[in-house]
Amino acid sequence: MSQGYLINGAGLGLRRAHLGPLSLEIPSGLDFMEVAPENWLGAGGRLGEALARIAERVPLVAHGLLLNLGGPDPIDVGYVRQLKRFLAQFNVRVYGDHIAFCGDSGLLYELLPMPFTTEAIYYLAGRIRQVQDILERRITIENASYYCVPLQDISEIDFINGVVAEADCELLLDINNVYVNSVNHGYNAQEFLDQIPHQRIAYAHIAGHLCVDDGLIIDTHGEAIIDPVWELLRHAYQAYGPFPTLLERDENIPDLSEVLTEVSQISAFQTALARPRAPRLSPA
Repeated sequence: MSQGYLINGAGLGLRRAHLGPLSLEIPSGLDFMEVAPENWLGAGGRLGEALARIAERVPLVAHGLLLNLGGPDPIDVGYVRQLKRFLAQFNVRVYGDHIAFCGDSGLLYELLPMPFTTEAIYYLAGRIRQVQDILERRITIENASYYCVPLQDISEIDFINGVVAEADCELLLDINNVYVNSVNHGYNAQEFLDQIPHQRIAYAHIAGHLCVDDGLIIDTHGEAIIDPVWELLRHAYQAYGPFPTLLERDENIPDLSEVLTEVSQISAFQTALARPRAPRLSPA
């Protein structure tokens, strides 16, 4: 795998259900782990000690939920400075959040979609640049799942490409979100992947989802990954070479051994489809 990445291989989102065994030993084949920083800021005692032990043994990335990049409220500068200290304390290699908003005069505790407009591109990009300036590093933005669009003048992929270019940031490519959105909104997922700004990929997510009776797919991260999503990952690897990829499991969390089976499937795809890839953009 290309050494241009700040992480490599196959990863797993750290959940407290697995904290005990992972704080004792990092299994072979687990190359990096992801934390939600909001769950760990200021953590002390056994929790803080466990995270410190994990951070000593495996590279960490952080994927946030509360930055509210697309929201109308001003960026919480104090919170971003807290994040900066957290990222330094645990030597977090990559940090980012979602193409979404989650607050309007207070937290909404939900990731809500942005309008797909040129105006929204510039608004979101400006806020990303503000965060990057404070953190003194590029951040990632993740393509989010959505079930409606408040306003749409341009396509989802043109919106994502526009934000990444204007903000000079990186992409956390969520493969499952591409699949979920493609089914719910009726577009071709492989064609979507063919248009992503692949040189900006920092790493990727893959996860399971829930199918409901009326044909809607809900992005739950609570089920096993289905074959069409694996095939999308294979398609992306064939197009761009294997990039670091992380398994998310947030609901119905099974034993560690079971989730590691899916992590090993990621590794198998990466090994089978490995090929040279041009270096990605270096962090600022």
